[in-house]
Amino acid sequence: MKTLVLARAHLAAVAVLGLLALSASLLVAGAPRALQQAYDQAMRSGLAAAPAVQTDLAVRFQPYAAADTLSGLDAFEIRDRGFREDLPAQLKPLVSAPGVGTGHMSAKTFDTPVTGSRHDFVNLAWLSDADKRVDWVSGSAPGAPTSVKGPEGKPIPLLEVGLLDEAVTKMGMKVGDVRTLGNSDHVAIKVVGVFRAKDPADRYWSHNADVLHVNLVQQPGAAELDRYTTVLTSTESLGSLNGKARRLVYSWVFAFDATRAGTTDIEALTGAVAGFKRLVTLTASGYTTFTLDTRLPELLAAFNAKLATAQTVMFLVLGGLLVVGIGVIVLAVQLLLERLDPALTLIRARGGSLRQVSSTGTALVALAVAPGALAGFALSTLVAGPVSLFVYLGPVLVLLASTAFAAVRLALTHVAPLHERRGDVATARPSAKRITLEVLVVGLALTGAYLLRSRGLTTSVARQGQDPFLLLVPVALTVAAALVTLRCYPYPLRLIVRAAARGRLAVPFLGLTRAARARSFTALPVLILLPALAVSVFASVVSSGITTTQELAAWRKVGAPIKVTLDGELPAAAVEKVRRLAGVDLVVPAQTGRVQVGFGGERAQIIAVDLAAWQRTLDGSPLTLPSLTGSGIPALVSKDLAGRGTMEIGWQSRMKVETRGVIDAVPGFFTSGKFMVVPLSANQAGGTRVQVNTLLIAGSVSGDAVARALAVPRAVVESQATVLADIQHDPLTDTIRTTLVVVTVALAVYALIAVIIALVISAADRGRAVSFLRTLGLSAGQAQRLTVLEISPMIVLTALAGLALGLGLPAALGPGVDLSSYTGDVAVGSYDLDLFTPTLLAAGLTAVAVGGAYVHTAISRRRSLGSVLRVGD
Repeated sequence: MKTLVLARAHLAAVAVLGLLALSASLLVAGAPRALQQAYDQAMRSGLAAAPAVQTDLAVRFQPYAAADTLSGLDAFEIRDRGFREDLPAQLKPLVSAPGVGTGHMSAKTFDTPVTGSRHDFVNLAWLSDADKRVDWVSGSAPGAPTSVKGPEGKPIPLLEVGLLDEAVTKMGMKVGDVRTLGNSDHVAIKVVGVFRAKDPADRYWSHNADVLHVNLVQQPGAAELDRYTTVLTSTESLGSLNGKARRLVYSWVFAFDATRAGTTDIEALTGAVAGFKRLVTLTASGYTTFTLDTRLPELLAAFNAKLATAQTVMFLVLGGLLVVGIGVIVLAVQLLLERLDPALTLIRARGGSLRQVSSTGTALVALAVAPGALAGFALSTLVAGPVSLFVYLGPVLVLLASTAFAAVRLALTHVAPLHERRGDVATARPSAKRITLEVLVVGLALTGAYLLRSRGLTTSVARQGQDPFLLLVPVALTVAAALVTLRCYPYPLRLIVRAAARGRLAVPFLGLTRAARARSFTALPVLILLPALAVSVFASVVSSGITTTQELAAWRKVGAPIKVTLDGELPAAAVEKVRRLAGVDLVVPAQTGRVQVGFGGERAQIIAVDLAAWQRTLDGSPLTLPSLTGSGIPALVSKDLAGRGTMEIGWQSRMKVETRGVIDAVPGFFTSGKFMVVPLSANQAGGTRVQVNTLLIAGSVSGDAVARALAVPRAVVESQATVLADIQHDPLTDTIRTTLVVVTVALAVYALIAVIIALVISAADRGRAVSFLRTLGLSAGQAQRLTVLEISPMIVLTALAGLALGLGLPAALGPGVDLSSYTGDVAVGSYDLDLFTPTLLAAGLTAVAVGGAYVHTAISRRRSLGSVLRVGD
């Protein structure tokens, strides 16, 4: 009953505490669900973007004997059902049904030569779902095989096949043509139709890329290109495809449905794939065994490494948010206890026990917090995402922290029946034990930061989870910074007070004196504002560092705004078309290749280019190229070729190059190994001509426009803007950046709430002091300035300490937080200072503090001086 009476008497404070508990519970219960959902979506998007040949499970078998030949569809389906039954329990729900998605069965020959031709190869393929995947643009689909007289006069199978439309021109074949395949054990094919893929961009075709295109292969030392195409044949022809006669591979592709997978399944899936692989390997037929072909474990491992880094960063920022949220709730509890203090003091003075006083106050706090925590948890169920243990622990932690603080605070405050003191007149000196403990905490925090910088982590986060050392160092640094701020901020104020005492104005002296003699609860706002500012600055700096490094990675990968490369010489007419293209400012030609170093088997990569012209294409970028000057043929070489002086190389001709410098990498081309850079005229100096196969382009033109103007099918066009967009739009990167923004905003709100509550807590004492001073002639404007001077030092010094800690955390945690997975595999070398967020936050805190001071003064001015003075007597 007493609790309800007290709740009605202090309804405003109870309501504020309940709302804060609701918001904190919603954050700590909803954030893990939202993040887990984002992690799952990122993994699914990443797997869906990968080629199906990497994510699907493909069981392959290469028959070598006629007995191993599968002569019909039934034999394939029997094997398919057997493999599906052998799938581990973790994989069965994630493998699509037969005929769904990219799953299918196939039989293919490879390296099948056309009889009498040295450079033409026609492979045979049967796809179980070819009728759903291709359109017949002419002729008809293949039918049953017949026979025809072979080169040796004996009957050989004649298979009806479908030809790719691209192969009509590139292979010189058409409907009605007959070709004999093989150098022995011949088989004949007859083209009865021409097909094209219904959807060439379908992930399905990554399993059958040989069917989709004619492949041109340059064999070492050969002047003419080898031409490879794959034709489609019918189910009735399966019996004529046998491993004894030609190189044949059977495949059963089981489509992996990434939409059903989650990040919590990564370890189980990896183990299941390994178990299925062992089981498949033990399956034998004749003299050969089956194999499992998939890159799914590697993809999962790569994503898990990125996920571990994301979880580390999210743990740091969300942990800081949780600490700040609980701190604000504790501050609100302090406000409620301040309001309850007269009533509880009266109960204690009239004979109430300490347990009675403590339980009454604690029950009121629980009454305010518990409904808010439950409501926050209930609202968190609206957030999409799987439920983890943290979803339940968060609201419980909020309730326990608030009630525990209330119980301990009341027990310490009311241990004696009368506990009134004048904290504004004299402050107690800390004991030697307390000072020693605080020095120890600061020393341990600095030692931990140093060890983290010097030795890094002792565990692999991706395999063994979060390193406790990494997670404890930020907490220790925050506590240390708060202790240093609390202990040190009165001393500079006292110096300023002494200077103000010499002046003629009373307001600065009184305001700064009250700030220097602040009551002990000033520690709570400091312990809240400091981590709030530190984590928000840390989040801003990390986000800025990721953005900057992503841009650097894109420039390093491409090496120019637009780069064109071709495995062969670019036609001069095509290069001229690019030069005349609207939006092209500069085109720098280059020639790349592979050269012989000396006269042995040593090889090196080489690029011949005008470095000065190349640098002009990089204006405004973070890249700077070295200069290359000197007589003869100067060269910049990699570290693996350093120290050799003059080297003779074999490229289009023999030439001697003079080493003029050592470089670590060539942007867009070489990052490791043996390589060198020579002038564009190097081949001319060697007695041959320059064969341009690379273009470096600057201007506002797009990569697609360059590709259309170039009109060279095999040319590869890369754009720095496109590469940067691919890096930035990675699903997991988007999750991290969005979370950092949300956390920064939430921390800013909590920091502002902390300032408001701090103003309200000290309002009564401040109002009494101002009322006394009003009897001595203090004006309203002076009262406002007095309030601002009283609260500003704490906010300003805490903001500076939080800013310094936030800027230092990325450097301290650098070895433990590898963000290269989100920056194109380029390590974040430095974190640039972005003052916008901390400046905006500090300005907001100052504005709220000043506004609160003015509002408080206006309210105090309406109160009767007589009533205020009598209350304090």
